[in-house]
Amino acid sequence: MILSYFPKMPLIEKETDHHYMGEALDAAREGLAAGEVPVGAVLVGEGEVLARAYNRPIGLSDPTAHAEVLALREAAARLGNYRLPGTTVYVTIEPCLMCVGALIQARVARLVFGAPDPKGGACVSLYRLPEDPRLNHHLEVTGGVREAECRELLQDFFRERR
Repeated sequence: MILSYFPKMPLIEKETDHHYMGEALDAAREGLAAGEVPVGAVLVGEGEVLARAYNRPIGLSDPTAHAEVLALREAAARLGNYRLPGTTVYVTIEPCLMCVGALIQARVARLVFGAPDPKGGACVSLYRLPEDPRLNHHLEVTGGVREAECRELLQDFFRERR
């Protein structure tokens, strides 16, 4: 796995990542309005948004309805293929084990996340699944893109619920 943090990236990639993370943040805000934990994901291939989703486990009564999984499902259906090579997923928080596993199974090339998740993150916080040498596919991972905005959205949500 290649883990990079936003400041080290080439300018064009920074701008692209900043833009698409903004779209993921918009999706997260839609989830917030729907009463879900505000996590958003956008799946991009060849400069085109192929899917956009927010967390929906509450509304769908489905523990697997995380934003990343829903975006993978939408993009796979749109493309007619369960493999999504060459794509990038932008998500507002570091994905959990289930979601990273799904990204690996789909052969996503790159993952960009906003805020780390010290309680459930499977890329850098608790686990480092994308770099596990026993797996046959590895993700390039970039963390910390628009981190403060992503973290604040989640913190505000949980603060209001307490």
